[in-house]
Amino acid sequence: MGTSLALSVDRDDPRPLGVQLADQVRRLIVSGHLGTGSRVPSTRRLAADLGVSRAVAEQAWDQLRAEGWLEARQGSGSWVAAGRTGPAATRPAPRPARPSPDLVMMDAGTPWIDRRHDAAWRRAWREVAAATPPRGYGDPRGLPALREQLAERLGRVRGLAVEPDDVVLTSGTTAGLRDLLTVLPAGPVALEDPGYRAAVRTVVASGRTALDLPATSPVTDLDGVAAAYVTPAHQHPLGRVMPAADRWTLLDSARRARALVVEDDYDSEFRYDVAPVPALASLDPARVAYLGTASKSVLPSLRLGWLVAPPGLREELLAHRRTTHDAPPWPVQRAFLALLRDGYVDAVVRSARRAYAERAPRVVAALSPYAELAGPVAGMYSTWLLPHDRAVRARRAAREAGFVVNLLADYCRSSPLTGLVVGFGGPSDTELDRALEVLVSALAQR
Repeated sequence: MGTSLALSVDRDDPRPLGVQLADQVRRLIVSGHLGTGSRVPSTRRLAADLGVSRAVAEQAWDQLRAEGWLEARQGSGSWVAAGRTGPAATRPAPRPARPSPDLVMMDAGTPWIDRRHDAAWRRAWREVAAATPPRGYGDPRGLPALREQLAERLGRVRGLAVEPDDVVLTSGTTAGLRDLLTVLPAGPVALEDPGYRAAVRTVVASGRTALDLPATSPVTDLDGVAAAYVTPAHQHPLGRVMPAADRWTLLDSARRARALVVEDDYDSEFRYDVAPVPALASLDPARVAYLGTASKSVLPSLRLGWLVAPPGLREELLAHRRTTHDAPPWPVQRAFLALLRDGYVDAVVRSARRAYAERAPRVVAALSPYAELAGPVAGMYSTWLLPHDRAVRARRAAREAGFVVNLLADYCRSSPLTGLVVGFGGPSDTELDRALEVLVSALAQR
């Protein structure tokens, strides 16, 4: 089938589409991201992936073969040419690994970006440039039109029956958590262990005590706790889906303790083993605050999220935001509105889901002989249980080869679990294969 390539076509570009594709592949080869001997997709597959005619794909491949970048092999497609024939004689040798600080992130939060959608991204920002910005701070909940789009999407994708006025725009998940912490009664906050490190630090920075909730056990007692922060759809970082019985147990415990449940729904759209699990907030909107984010579907650096708070907290929350003006920048909100309205977000989610579904089995096949999966593989990462010394050795080898892989122990506070958290959203296909080779080599040592 050939290596998947991050290619795109821009129909606003005056250059022919075939020329655009040839230029992009040429840059991939020159930079070392597409190495000698790599098989490239067939023209039929390339045309289908990009939504262009097969003649466009054939034009690009013919040009690259004529220049010596690609070579055809009878009955097996086209490959990056060996040796240094023709213009390829000036090609630098591929880098064996990226030197620091240009490391390849293989963490739990770096998503795969499909470059085929770049034209829609640029259109959204052109629309922002042509729009008239508000004269003041605007609604403390955020841009009304964007909240309307998000309310529709949350109902369609996550099963939440919300109105636009129920949605509050935030500068990411931790910003939404900070907003909630300002309006909650005094008391500690319980968080999953192992769990999301940024959430723990946010709680501690607010002056509250962080209590540990064992991530794999039912929550039966929240007495004395102001809130419990959980990731029920895809536990971060173990990957476990909270069973239905445990969901009801958690909600019952919260009701008895009059505690808030904070649901971080960070990557629920990227299930490819089963259908996405309904949001916990859909079971008890009066007891659960829902946090969502654009960081996994669009870009972490967009710094945009949303919060649906229980009715009893909304007025105090809005009063706080009116005072602090703590809302995402208007241009970011306006761009995301265009991306939602024009179907960009749905398209990138579908593309990423397909990419993760293809990559996950490769990671499992490579690592399962040496480590134990901590939970189902979903989204853009997998977590592996193994002795700490072996995990440290593998992480060090990956770092020396130019890849950042995290230790499971770094997500733990009182939990004794050890192992690796291996993300597969950030690297290219070629980089992923190389990283897996490095990890397997390190883990195979005894």
